[in-house]
Amino acid sequence: MAELRTRTVALPAIVDLDALDTVRDKLIEAVESGPVAVNGKAVERVSTNALIMLISAAETARRNNFAFEVADASGPMLSAIGRLGFDECFTGLLKG
Repeated sequence: MAELRTRTVALPAIVDLDALDTVRDKLIEAVESGPVAVNGKAVERVSTNALIMLISAAETARRNNFAFEVADASGPMLSAIGRLGFDECFTGLLKG
């Protein structure tokens, strides 16, 4: 069986309610087809709902037996994760 290619989903600078539908659609497709790497280096502002969506996508990937990681999370993204008390949820997901 061929090894599955990791799909990269790059987050936009502003991950708010206006961006959620687009990001969600990309994540749904990615977590159904193989390993996923979410790139958070461009994030300047992220909503609580967006972080919850990432946690949900990671759980879906786990159920599908695919790897899921958040790579290169920006300072503002890491601050939001900590400020909202999501540190434990992102343990093991954050890379780089």
